[in-house]
Amino acid sequence: MPKLPGMPEALRVRDFRLLWTGRFVSLLGSWLLTVAVPAHVLQITGSLMATGLTLAAEYLPVLLLGPLAGVLSDRWDRRRVMLTTDVVRAAAVATMLLADSPGTVWIVYAALAAESTGSVLFRPAAQAYTPAVVGTGTRLSSANALTAGTDGVVRLVGAPLGAVLLLAYGFPVLIWADVATYLCSAVAIFLTTRHPGARASRTTVAAIREELRHGLRTIRGDRMTRWLLVVSTLFTLANGSLSALLVPLGVTELGGPRQAGLVVSALGAGFLLGAPLIRLLVDRVQPRHLYALSLLCTAAGFLALFTADGLPVALPAAVGIGVSGSMTWAVPQTTVQRTLPNAVLGRVSAVFLSGEALATLIGAVAGPALAQAAGLTTPAVLASTVTVATAALALLLLPRLPALMPAS
Repeated sequence: MPKLPGMPEALRVRDFRLLWTGRFVSLLGSWLLTVAVPAHVLQITGSLMATGLTLAAEYLPVLLLGPLAGVLSDRWDRRRVMLTTDVVRAAAVATMLLADSPGTVWIVYAALAAESTGSVLFRPAAQAYTPAVVGTGTRLSSANALTAGTDGVVRLVGAPLGAVLLLAYGFPVLIWADVATYLCSAVAIFLTTRHPGARASRTTVAAIREELRHGLRTIRGDRMTRWLLVVSTLFTLANGSLSALLVPLGVTELGGPRQAGLVVSALGAGFLLGAPLIRLLVDRVQPRHLYALSLLCTAAGFLALFTADGLPVALPAAVGIGVSGSMTWAVPQTTVQRTLPNAVLGRVSAVFLSGEALATLIGAVAGPALAQAAGLTTPAVLASTVTVATAALALLLLPRLPALMPAS
C-alpha cells in the first residue's frame, strides 16, 4: 500500500494490519469484562477469595498447557491456530451466562479456564507470527509499540465502558459483546495469508517431548533469555498479587465498580502513553538499563496506588504504572524475538507464559489472602519490595547486547 505520512512502519504490512485489527477488537471485548466478571463474582458470593480465584482460573491452563502449546505453535500452521482458538474462546465466554448464584460460580471459573486454554495456544502463535510477518528490524519495535498502544486504548476505554454497561444493562450484554469480538477477530485472521514456519511432520508424544527439551536447552544456553525469564517471572508474582486486588480496591476503598473501572482506565492511559516511548527507546537503550528503570518506576506506582485515599492520588499512580508497565512487557518480548531463531519462538514464548502463569496463580491466591488478614497496604508493600529486587537483578544479570538488530 502507499506509504502515508506518519503511518507506523508495521501497518504498511497488510497481514500485520489484519492481525493487529483482529487483536484490537477481541481485546476490547475482553476488557469489557475486566471489571464485570470479578464484580459479578463479588456480587453473587460476597467473597474476596472467590473474586481472586477468577484470576487464578485464567492462569491455571497457561501453567499446565503452556509448554505443550509452544511446541504445537511451532509445528502447526500459526494462522490456523489463531483462527480456531478465537472461535473456541467465543464459545467459552458464552457459558458464563449460566452463572447467577453462589452455587453456580464454578461455571465462571470453568469458562475462564476454557477461554484461557484457547489463549494459551493463541499467544505464542501470535508472538512467533509477528516477526515472521514484519521481520526483526525496526518494524518489529513498531509492531510491539502498536500492540502496547492497543493495550492502552482498550484498557482506557474497555474497563470503564464495561462498568457502565454492567450497571446500565447487566452482565449478559457484556458477555454477548465479547463473543462477537472474538468472532470478528477470527474473520480478520482468516483474511491473512499463510507464512512459512509450520512443519508438516506428524505430531507424536516423542516428537513433542524432544522439542520441549530443545526449547528448554535454548533457554538454558542463552544468558539473555535465561535471566529475562527469571526476572519477568519474579516481577509477575508481585504484579499478580496486586492485579487480583485491583477491583476490590476500587469497590471497597475508592467508591464502587465505576471507580474500579476508572483506575483500570488510568492504567490503560499509561499503556497508551508508553507506546511511543517503546518505539523511541527499545531500539536505542540497552535492555538491562531500560528494564531496570521500568521496574523501579512500577514499584513506586504500586505503593502509591494501594496507599491512595481517593481518586486524585490513585489515578495518577495508575497512569504511572501503565507507562512503566508497557515497557516491562515490551523489553523482554522484543529482546527474545530479536535474539532467538523464529523456529523456536513459540516454545520459548510459551515457557515465558508458563512462568508468568505460575507466578500470577500464586500471586492471585496469596495477594487476597494476605489482604484479607492484614489489609490492602501489606501486599502492596511486599509487591513493591519484590519489584525493586527484580530491577536490581535485571541490572546485574542481563548481558549487554553487542548491537541492535538492523532494520529489515
